[in-house]
Amino acid sequence: MTTYTSKRDAQAIQNGVHSNPFSVLGLQEWEDQLVVRVFIPGACEVEVIDHETGALIEELERDDVAPDLFAKPIAGKKEWFAYKIRARVGDHVWIQEDPYRFGPVIGELDEYLLGEGTHQSLWKVLGAHVITYDGVEGTHFAVWAPNARRASVVGNWNNWDGRRHAMRPRGVTGVWEIFIPQVGEGQAYKYELLDRQGQLLPLKADPVGFGSEHAPRTASIVRKLDGHEWQDDEWMKTREQTTKIDKPISIYEVHLGSWRRVKDEGNRPLSYMELAEQLVPYVKDMGFTHVEMMPISEYPFDGSWGYQPVGLFAPTIRHGTLEEFRAMVEAFHAAGIGVLIDWVPGHFPEDPHGLARFDGTALYEHEDRREGFHPDWNTLVYNYGRREVSNFLSANALYWFNEHHIDGLRVDAVASMLYRDYSRKDGEWIPNKDGGRENYEAIDFLRNTNITSYREAPGIMTIAEESTAFPGVSAPTNHGGLGFGYKWNMGWMNDTLRYMSHEAVHRKYHHHDMTFGMHYAFSENYILPLSHDEVVHGKGSLLSRMPGYPADQFANLRAYFGFMWGHPGKKLLFMGGEFAQGEEWNHNESLDWHLLQYDFQRGVQSLVRDLNRVYREVPALHKNDSNPKGFEWIECHSAENSVFAWIRYGDEGDAPVLVVCNMTPVERQSYRLGVPKAGRWVEILNTDSNLYAGGGRGNLGAAETENIGSHERSVSLSLTLPPLSTLYFQLEQA
Repeated sequence: MTTYTSKRDAQAIQNGVHSNPFSVLGLQEWEDQLVVRVFIPGACEVEVIDHETGALIEELERDDVAPDLFAKPIAGKKEWFAYKIRARVGDHVWIQEDPYRFGPVIGELDEYLLGEGTHQSLWKVLGAHVITYDGVEGTHFAVWAPNARRASVVGNWNNWDGRRHAMRPRGVTGVWEIFIPQVGEGQAYKYELLDRQGQLLPLKADPVGFGSEHAPRTASIVRKLDGHEWQDDEWMKTREQTTKIDKPISIYEVHLGSWRRVKDEGNRPLSYMELAEQLVPYVKDMGFTHVEMMPISEYPFDGSWGYQPVGLFAPTIRHGTLEEFRAMVEAFHAAGIGVLIDWVPGHFPEDPHGLARFDGTALYEHEDRREGFHPDWNTLVYNYGRREVSNFLSANALYWFNEHHIDGLRVDAVASMLYRDYSRKDGEWIPNKDGGRENYEAIDFLRNTNITSYREAPGIMTIAEESTAFPGVSAPTNHGGLGFGYKWNMGWMNDTLRYMSHEAVHRKYHHHDMTFGMHYAFSENYILPLSHDEVVHGKGSLLSRMPGYPADQFANLRAYFGFMWGHPGKKLLFMGGEFAQGEEWNHNESLDWHLLQYDFQRGVQSLVRDLNRVYREVPALHKNDSNPKGFEWIECHSAENSVFAWIRYGDEGDAPVLVVCNMTPVERQSYRLGVPKAGRWVEILNTDSNLYAGGGRGNLGAAETENIGSHERSVSLSLTLPPLSTLYFQLEQA
């Protein structure tokens, strides 16, 4: 045997520890000749053949120190040429492309932007992309692992042998890449990495992978991003009209895995295509303007509901493929419904196939657990101060907007990102450079992501789930804010649910719980959320939290929904609430759709449908959701009667609306309320209506003002307030 490779290189290739196999394998210059080196474990014979004709060019020789390395100078060849490899193992002969004959794919500009941490289309460079290179079809793989000694792509095509397709390092960026011919759509793969010391790490899923295997398997799947012909151009051009603060926004929050299940097929969840056929028309019929999906980025543990994601760029395979997910989004758009998704840039799990110690170091997270670990969720915290990490996350936001036409992101657990001491005891956190608790790096990341998202994806909205008094969450960044479009009003939700849980006789002692929210209602662009968090962990359903006998519970819930839809702020309701689901939400089971056979449940569903309709159609109920000029108290001090009344205003010329709530089971007749204008006030909604399985009490459709002063106004209405009810009256205009 003859060696055409240095002993050091040959041994490193054989043992799978060479840090740059592209400098050894493939077509190389060697002693003023061209030599081809090929590594094929177990091969008996290896030949170089002409790429076009298949004619034999040279039979390679086995290396004398590396039994799976074959090499030989190519006689008569002085310049680069295209070739293929013909190999034999026993009686099996096959022909393959040599991945080491192909040059780099990542260009200099991409490399510069990756190194700078400013690549807005990061996903177009990293991950797995099916391409044609020099006329050869295959997949280009690229991964960021700057502290790895060696990075390889493994899959069925190479028997998951990390020595076979070791990648090319791309200098200071820390990115590794390789083009592997004949690997395409649907192939499972992972990255095999050696750490700095040469120790083998657990196989890693692709951080920028576009698909994943079904759990509990954890490999990434090659998925094509291009080729989809979107049919929602009209929606994309006009969707900005659905996200503005003066537009009606009513959001149906849904967990795709448990909205509805197919019990006679193993209780499986619906597919994306089935959801397009069933969920889309339901949301449309119920009158919601948007649907918000709990996290759909790939996640390993069903019980996390998606809030512990591993594959931020992969729509979960639980309901189908990436293409089918896109088809569902298109179906929502065709129905005029915006699509929001929960986005989780605040933390990630420690699953060994995920981002944790990805290249043997704390790459995406902090090394110090006082900065890099969330005690509440047993998850890791992203290192927002590392430019590549913040780039990874902000580019992921753009990925969902650009590649999947998502209309908005609801950002999970923002408070945990803003504060270094979030859920940590003294001594368990590290102050910022000024000695404070604010996480400057996370604040910068959120601001920059909002700036980039609104600039690059017109018409979208971002929503913060933020539970503290951090100032300016939805204020523009040029005014010192974080730049979110909206913020969940967690205080309103906690206060009002606490009030509603009290027996009616005790509510007069908690009157302020229902009025306190107006002290800060216009400090942010608020969404009023009754989310999944309020119907889990032993809290019961919304209905079960209402006091009294069953009929009273339903009346309380109807009155509460009326209060919510009449209150300033956009609306969000978790699935099941719209028909008074009786049991606490269970992510492993379908909603209790059978309850709709009962009048009370159908009544609540009809009410929510009408609340959405009235909210959309009546300008006064939505135009000034975020503007104090749109609200005026009429009665906020009637604690003894548990009555609340206020006026909602739209623009000049829009008819005002009077909202009145009676939160006791006592009918109040001839209840006088001052109003700003004389005339006929039409009862446009009554939660006690027979239509909603109520008692059918009210004001015979309207009430006329009388010249009797009340509530510091010169004219007033004498109203009948049904027990446990909310009523809307709109001034009739000529």
